Amino acid sequence: MAAPRVAVVGAGVVGLSTALCIAETCPGCSVAVLSDQFSPNTTSDVAAGMLIPHSCPGTALHVQKQWFRETFTYLFSISNSAEASEAGIHLVFGWQVFKNSPEEELPFWSDVVLGFRPMAEAELRKFPHHRSGQAFTTLKCDCPLYLLWLEKRLRAAGAQLYTRKVSDLWELHSDYNIVVNCAGIGARQLVGDKELFPVRGQVLKVHAPWVKNFVRDGDGSAYIYPGIHSVTLGGTREKDCWSLSPDPGTSKDIFVRCCSLEPSLQGAQVIEVKVGLRPSRQRVRLEKEVLRQGEVKLPVVHNYGHGADGFSLHWGTAIAAARLVGECIAALQSSSSRAKL
Repeated sequence: MAAPRVAVVGAGVVGLSTALCIAETCPGCSVAVLSDQFSPNTTSDVAAGMLIPHSCPGTALHVQKQWFRETFTYLFSISNSAEASEAGIHLVFGWQVFKNSPEEELPFWSDVVLGFRPMAEAELRKFPHHRSGQAFTTLKCDCPLYLLWLEKRLRAAGAQLYTRKVSDLWELHSDYNIVVNCAGIGARQLVGDKELFPVRGQVLKVHAPWVKNFVRDGDGSAYIYPGIHSVTLGGTREKDCWSLSPDPGTSKDIFVRCCSLEPSLQGAQVIEVKVGLRPSRQRVRLEKEVLRQGEVKLPVVHNYGHGADGFSLHWGTAIAAARLVGECIAALQSSSSRAKL
């Protein structure tokens, strides 16, 4: 058969990384990314980009850990290269602090990040309202930079990027042999996935170059993530809220909560307020499906529903999705060979 044509729907961090993984691991296939929005207008552009995963109850813990480890290893290699600055990836040390003792003494990702340990008493004195904490070094992506870097890598690998709204996967069957659905929250309408729901997040970007370490309240109510050009303050987790309009009252609450963790932020200048909808479901949907209309078949690979863990898990799930695409290509080639016989 001719070179397989693969369409990846969605241009957030999951879509771009999945497309890149396919282009690099499925030789001979042509890859196109189709999306109505590219950076800087994707949900991924709003994300803080910190590699601190949350456990997803519907996905086996060892699978989540593998995805996180693969993602951390991949981004660590970039952070340790000449491309680190362009890709917006850097190491950052900091603390996760708790008002009450955490349920898990060792989170499942503790041996993937660097130097994980309990906080010393001297460190805890910085956070008088918290009883315990964890210190470690992890990675941060400055999201718009990283997305643009992925786009550059895709073009270098021969992939095509098209601004196009896809309303039905079937509309692609005449031009592509395989479709990969990385539509994020858009998959709710695109494939009718009612298990998918938005979790609205609002963040502030502030100018505070003196803040060098991250701080995260263990209950997720407040976090401070220093980036290359700004510091991200968050956040909110509003389930089933579709509003993309920044709320001034929420911005004020976020600022107050973060100043209680880091009082020096009182002198920070707010640069912008951003809102995004995390594509959430009980588990990441990462699987193959064959759509049929009569005798016509369209192989589809789904990779979406990462919730707040898009950056923490993206490369690991991209590897898994590319493997499924490889299986689809092998099945198409086998079918084509049998047809010739």
